[in-house]
Amino acid sequence: MVPLGPLPRACWTPLISLLLVCCLLPPGAQGEFLLRMEPQNPVVPAGGSLLVNCSTDCPQHELISLETSLFKEEVGKGLGWRAFQLSNVTSDSKIFCSAICNGLQMSDSSDITVYQFPEHVELAPMSPWNPVGKNLTLRCRVAGGAPRANLSVLLLRGEEVLSQQLAVGEPAEVTTTVLASRNDHGAKFSCRWELDLRSQGLGLFQNSSIPRQLRTFVLPVMPPSLSVPRFLEVGTSQAVTCTLDGLFPASEAHVQLALGNQMLNATVVSYGDTLMATATATASAELEGAQEIVCNVTLGGESQETQENLTIYSFWGPVMNVRGTIRNMSQPTVHQGTTVNVTCTAGARVQVTLDGVPAAAPGQLALFQLNATERDDRRSFFCSAALKVDGVVLHRNRSIQLRVLYGPKIDPAKCPQHLMWKERTIQILQCQAQGNPDPQLQCLHEDSMAQVPIGIPFRVRLNYSGTYYCRAASSQGSDTFIVVMNVQERNPHTVTIIIAVLTTLGFVAAIPASIYVFGVHKRRDIYHVNQGNAWFPLTSKRPEEPLGEPPS
Repeated sequence: MVPLGPLPRACWTPLISLLLVCCLLPPGAQGEFLLRMEPQNPVVPAGGSLLVNCSTDCPQHELISLETSLFKEEVGKGLGWRAFQLSNVTSDSKIFCSAICNGLQMSDSSDITVYQFPEHVELAPMSPWNPVGKNLTLRCRVAGGAPRANLSVLLLRGEEVLSQQLAVGEPAEVTTTVLASRNDHGAKFSCRWELDLRSQGLGLFQNSSIPRQLRTFVLPVMPPSLSVPRFLEVGTSQAVTCTLDGLFPASEAHVQLALGNQMLNATVVSYGDTLMATATATASAELEGAQEIVCNVTLGGESQETQENLTIYSFWGPVMNVRGTIRNMSQPTVHQGTTVNVTCTAGARVQVTLDGVPAAAPGQLALFQLNATERDDRRSFFCSAALKVDGVVLHRNRSIQLRVLYGPKIDPAKCPQHLMWKERTIQILQCQAQGNPDPQLQCLHEDSMAQVPIGIPFRVRLNYSGTYYCRAASSQGSDTFIVVMNVQERNPHTVTIIIAVLTTLGFVAAIPASIYVFGVHKRRDIYHVNQGNAWFPLTSKRPEEPLGEPPS
């Protein structure tokens, strides 16, 4: 069967008038017979097909037909009914069943509703970052979908419905506004359409867009706090710290630290809403002069920046030199009588002062000249350097010690010429010698060449008496000093008399003590009481054994 096309406009006018007349006729005028169409008001998916049945209870019916602008095909018929298949239903339409009963025309109609799912649903892209406390507009677009009366659009945060509106227009666009907060950071927003056909006997159909994640941030109005040194010497390094409070989320902020045009390698840590970046600034010769250290904190496409001044300076020295010294010595060393030149310098723009005497001008060296004597041995020379940097005077000091080689010399004030000692007493020979290098000191008996200890205790003997030659020697020469030692013998008669006197005194003291002990022993006795006979007189009884030593 060839599908029927749309009827010409000239044919529709009398047909519609006829149908209106039939529909307005009361049932009795049609002989109480009915014409029915099934299904009534069907809902069909777009492009789908529909089976329509027209039936009547009139026994004398004629010409049961279906009027529609859609493609149709008769698929069955019987007594009082005919079935038609409608194909490729793409839009809403109205269909009519008609028949003639007893010469009168009967009719029935039904509305076909076509439904289709939206072709596209999308949540419009959001700004990558949104400031906390500012409104954010969510926009959803839905293309296609029918019937629109049953199609709604929802905007969601997670599963929370923020807004629900009917789809209007093509494409339908739905918007809503939310106030961005910290709690929204990381939240996922989406758009969903819902086609509710439950009243037509179908279900609730829905589909969602790809969710978009919201990122919120707080960037304080105050700039970061930057801690840097005021000065930095060439070749040295120091830590630089940049801190910013009230930042959210602090862990996602980006920090840049730069010294001049050089980026610093920063270590960034965050705790709570505080961010701290630390880097090491190293001063190089090409950066000498006034520089800036800059800290830039970026979050959410916005940034805060602060900078501090840093002066990089070069201050080498002071350098001290001693001319006229002996080579290959660990310390500056000269021979006695040598002319010595001590110099000190510290570079351009530096004022040096050597042992209190300043140089003629900044950048020039200071000179001190002397004829070395033994009094100059271990003499220290002090050099002070001063450099003015950005209005502040920086100081640096250095000292150097001079060693003077001179021959040994025994000091008479520290080495006695005459000694008077007793035999068998403990004595110490005090004798010292000076010189550089330190001399070796020995005191030898003039006859026996016996050596007497120096500076340590020893027991004096009679044979120590005599003259001693004390000699101090080093690589620079020697010096000799004579010491006379007189050792006196102890008197043996005096010792014997003292022992006899002490013995006599001990004997005399022992006699009264013995007499006293004997007297006390004689008066002491023991008495016993006879309890068996009360009238028995008391008697004295000597002890059977003595209690102490017998008297002498």
